[in-house]
Amino acid sequence: MGKGFSFVGRQYHIKTDTKSYYIDLVFYNFVLKCFVLIDLKLGELTHQDIGQMDMYIRMFEDLHTTEDDNSTIGIILCAEKDQALVKYSVLDENKHIFASKYKLVLPTPEELKAELEREIHFYKKQTRISAENSN
Repeated sequence: MGKGFSFVGRQYHIKTDTKSYYIDLVFYNFVLKCFVLIDLKLGELTHQDIGQMDMYIRMFEDLHTTEDDNSTIGIILCAEKDQALVKYSVLDENKHIFASKYKLVLPTPEELKAELEREIHFYKKQTRISAENSN
């Protein structure tokens, strides 16, 4: 995962007055001073998955964070994602929810580098478009 991560729980239980929910993985990062929630999806990313992560973040922050913690980060790992869905969803506006594709086999170092470069290019393009639309 990287520097500063501490495992908090698997299938971490949170609940409202009437329903229970289970977050796939919860970590705390001592460097970033924030919780990191990870939701694992076997299929294609849906708008329901994004809404569910947004709800998890809001509930988790309300129930578990302290004044010293930074905003909770949500990561959705999915087999496929549609860039149009990402563009028109809360993922484009909420800087604390991220969706990323995963593969069932490990990529080569070259494939990993190429994928990271594609994601960085896409992020920079979206940031530039958002800045232009703000003006």
